[in-house]
Amino acid sequence: MSDRCAPRAIPDHPEEECGVFGIYAPGSDVARMTGFGLQALQHRGQESAGIAVGDGSTVTVAKDLGLVTQVFDDASLASLTGNVAIGHVRYSTSGGKAVWEAAQPHMSAIDDVLFALAHNGTLTNTNQMRARLIDEGVQLRSSTDSEVAAKAIGVVTRETHHLRDGIAHAMELMRGAYAMVIATADALYAFRDPHGIRPLCIGQLPDRRGWVVSSETCGLDIVGAEYVRDVNPGEIVRFAEDGLSGEQAVRAATPAACIFEYVYFARPDSVIDGQSVYQARRDTGRILAREAPVEADLVLGVPDSGVPAALGFSAESGIEYTDGIVKNRYVGRTFIQPTQEMRQLGIRLKLNPLPDVIAGKRLVVIDDSIVRGNTSKKLVQMLRDAGATEVHLRITSPEVMWPCFYGIDTDTRDQLIAANMTLDEMNEWIGSDSLAFLSLDGLREAVRHARTQGFCEACFTGEYPVPISEEVAQMSFRVAWYDPFCW
Repeated sequence: MSDRCAPRAIPDHPEEECGVFGIYAPGSDVARMTGFGLQALQHRGQESAGIAVGDGSTVTVAKDLGLVTQVFDDASLASLTGNVAIGHVRYSTSGGKAVWEAAQPHMSAIDDVLFALAHNGTLTNTNQMRARLIDEGVQLRSSTDSEVAAKAIGVVTRETHHLRDGIAHAMELMRGAYAMVIATADALYAFRDPHGIRPLCIGQLPDRRGWVVSSETCGLDIVGAEYVRDVNPGEIVRFAEDGLSGEQAVRAATPAACIFEYVYFARPDSVIDGQSVYQARRDTGRILAREAPVEADLVLGVPDSGVPAALGFSAESGIEYTDGIVKNRYVGRTFIQPTQEMRQLGIRLKLNPLPDVIAGKRLVVIDDSIVRGNTSKKLVQMLRDAGATEVHLRITSPEVMWPCFYGIDTDTRDQLIAANMTLDEMNEWIGSDSLAFLSLDGLREAVRHARTQGFCEACFTGEYPVPISEEVAQMSFRVAWYDPFCW
């Protein structure tokens, strides 16, 4: 195999973003509750985990590479005491690596006052902001956009002595997607980009014991908090001794919430902007059954995100649903495959068909997306080896044609099979008997109950709500010479 065709460590689904969690609850075990919240958000990032706690006088951060339960135990959580805490689970974006220096929360200082920041999303103008900060004499120690944001906040805060002024100043400068939380010694802050690309919601603990913010409502549920509302696009919300206070720091822009949250990223038990993720996925299956009907004996969902859609497809089509694919839940999405042999075995470590169920059957297999096509190709072959007579793939999102610059790891168009093959070519290469994707209108219909009907659909359309700099675009918009045998 030539170097040009050497296997690359690129995911076959859009990789997770990050998850953020924050709590202000004097008298509560805020570190342990943050640990619970991060476990609920573990699906959003599995490379590192961290917690920062404010105890009234200072802020302490503990973080490391690994899952939440690998980084924190009872003793380490018991050592983090205070009234306010934030937490972060990370998946590296924009080609980042799993290194300790990039783990969050990020600690920063304004003179001798410490604060910690955690970030979900990606800034698209990091280099410009970095250059501006360096010109102003600010020292930077890492390559992360989270440090750039923290330092930008510090510039104005140092002058006015009000952190909200510093946050508002940074929000005026930052471009891209961000849902951020900050812990000081005695307060919690939460804020979102003007388009609201990344989700962030607010909950209240029982008996008004305190406040919680989380990337998803499942983070509220696990600590018993009741959903109150979302952080508005462009808003700063502060939680402190005097309660909740919010202010519109920058004008809200055209709503552009990431529509892929409903397809793949969010947990099915979460509610985003008033829309149940589970119901949205079930409806994608119903709509897909109408848009791309097929004669078959059984409907199967690829665990986990494909299962609700498969139930919807079955209900609409009348074709029986069955659990024909078993998932090994002890193999994470970020499982490392260091050799070609291990890469070939990778899908079998995660998914295994049930021959007794599918042998001799015509199958409709429901999955959430296709990025490179490798997983789909191997899955189809596994099902045929298990005795399936036909395998019809149905995908509950449109074709992923463009890279994401807002916190999802799809770097260049040459990585995206749909940007380089026609539908018939994809079907032939994957080896399925038929292949169909949900239309964009169909996906919009599935999320029709969301309160804000405005979404970022750039990965399907190439229409980016936040302009992409020429520097970044040149790295990702080129369609490289493509050889399907390299996929």
